[in-house]
Amino acid sequence: MAPQRRGPPRVPEGSAAAERRRANSTKKDRLPREAQRTWLRTVALGVGLALITFLLWSSLGINDDVVEVLARRSEVLEGRFIEVPCSEDYDGHRRFEGCTPRKCGRGVTDIVITREEAEQIRRIAEKGLSLGGSDGGASILDLHSGALSVGKHFVNLYRYFGDKIQNIFSEEDFQLYRDVRQKVQLTIAEAFGISASSLYLTKPTFFSRINSTEAQTAHDEYWHAHVDKVTYGSFDYTSLLYLSDYLEDFGGGRFVFMEEGANKTVEPRAGRVSFFTSGSENLHRVEKVLWGTRYAITIAFTCNPDHGIEDPVLTT
Repeated sequence: MAPQRRGPPRVPEGSAAAERRRANSTKKDRLPREAQRTWLRTVALGVGLALITFLLWSSLGINDDVVEVLARRSEVLEGRFIEVPCSEDYDGHRRFEGCTPRKCGRGVTDIVITREEAEQIRRIAEKGLSLGGSDGGASILDLHSGALSVGKHFVNLYRYFGDKIQNIFSEEDFQLYRDVRQKVQLTIAEAFGISASSLYLTKPTFFSRINSTEAQTAHDEYWHAHVDKVTYGSFDYTSLLYLSDYLEDFGGGRFVFMEEGANKTVEPRAGRVSFFTSGSENLHRVEKVLWGTRYAITIAFTCNPDHGIEDPVLTT
């Protein structure tokens, strides 16, 4: 029988050599695991920081897509107008020749309403809203329908407060309101080349007071992008009269026309009138107010006389 070839003698498992081999093997296995754990911690930290940054920016209402300011608060604009193509939103509604938008766009002017008039109009809003106010950050006062934010609901201030209203408002208040509405109506008619008599005031037309209080109901979430013609079918032309100053009375709260890669902002200025056709060509939103209080009045017009409303009257 041929002699068997023997391998190297086996070393008992408890020997120092075996311990070294096991230690080396364990070390080699541990190094990749430790590197993997370090990488995962790094990634988790990066993701966490990115999420925190995103949530912070979102909560502040900051929009880094805004690339152009259409109207700065420091400017006094005689008139600035940008024409844009009309959307198809008007096709689904009855058309009124000489009024329904065929020329669409947006404009801003600071010479129609004086700052003194804006201050007087703001006092009307302050008096009315002193009767109530939303628990959230957005309160409205509608002198036409009587709608007033109170807590998480709305009341009709004329019915709710009755004769006390005559101690809050004066006939001079309502006359100033009517005069301002007429000036805005004439401005819109001239800008779009239509007859002022073809425009009818429509609802809702209302005062708004916005601050940084956390929203309590959907009515307080004013910052979502929307189209007026879609939200309110009667709207053909929308206007806003600002009653307070950006960065002086409040922070945030700019008006933003939403355009892909080229959003346009209007910085509120007391007495400034911003106006635009109400279709999808003017998708817009309001930035969240970060501090202070923002006052404005939305004044809307329709071409359909069936959707028209009368100016408010103080009954005695």
